[in-house]
Amino acid sequence: MLALSRAGKRLLVEQWHPTHCGHSDMRIAADGTWFHAGTPIGRKELVQLFSTILRREPDGSHVLVTPVEKLDIDVEDAPFIAVDADWESEGPARRILFRLNTDEIVACGPDHALDVRIDADGTPRPYLHVRGGLVALVNRATFYRLADLALAEGAEPPGLWSDGAFFAFGTSDAA
Repeated sequence: MLALSRAGKRLLVEQWHPTHCGHSDMRIAADGTWFHAGTPIGRKELVQLFSTILRREPDGSHVLVTPVEKLDIDVEDAPFIAVDADWESEGPARRILFRLNTDEIVACGPDHALDVRIDADGTPRPYLHVRGGLVALVNRATFYRLADLALAEGAEPPGLWSDGAFFAFGTSDAA
């Protein structure tokens, strides 16, 4: 079972409002790889650190924020990837825990919704709300495990319960 980790160690980036200082020369690729100046950041600890100061702005852009500066960061799709999931119990009592590529654990529920969008070509695009408008794309292997569970339960529409909320699969169109 995945355990919740680093709980309560979240920096207060939502409360910091420094003046904009430019671009960080960083980007997060669609596969979750973080880059600086065109080179992948190889140290996971650095990615984990940067992820704690990442914020989504009201206009949809992403920034790295400290108490004294705010720098743009390019995000190709989602800033995080949900690379694994585990659950306990079943039906409305179930709790699904996702592990992100930063090793952060997020419990799916009313505050961390699972949104399975369907692209124009019929491909599911599952996203997990992480915090403050930031989302994680659920990787294919993890989503297939969850889809198998949902289909075995036979709900109409297909979906899963977590922390008392039901998340239907594929009811919205990707924007």
